[in-house]
Amino acid sequence: MDRAVSTSHSDPDLTTGATAAGATGATVPPQTPRDDRSIGDIVGDVAKDLSSLIRQELELAKTEIKQEATKAGKGAGMLGGAGLAGHLTLLFLSLFLMFVLADWWDDFKWAALVVAVLWGIVTAVLAMTGKKELQHTNPQLPETQQSLKEDVQWAKAQKS
Repeated sequence: MDRAVSTSHSDPDLTTGATAAGATGATVPPQTPRDDRSIGDIVGDVAKDLSSLIRQELELAKTEIKQEATKAGKGAGMLGGAGLAGHLTLLFLSLFLMFVLADWWDDFKWAALVVAVLWGIVTAVLAMTGKKELQHTNPQLPETQQSLKEDVQWAKAQKS
């Protein structure tokens, strides 16, 4: 029941990898063009392609960072304008409070002193709260340091 499989290059079954005629069910692998490059050439090409890919990824990252920085800059500018507007609002509300108190007491000096003392209290509370928050910060970034140490250990393990 075995039939001989033709190895002629004109046989269409060899070039397509289809099953040869007959009941054997054996497939003939498709012929691929032979690459005459040396292993060094192939490794060099892969390294060149990888280098090109990394450069392209860095360029993409730079472009995205520039776009995001532009958006962040616009947002920061708006927040700066809002801060200035908020400052002016507080200034005029303070003046309003001073004038209201001056109408009650018939003296601007005491009204101005009361408003100044109120703002002094607000300043002291904000300063103490900010100082406590700064004391709880850790600028050494322990998680990042640990991650970098692990990366160095991994790289050393890969090297050996």
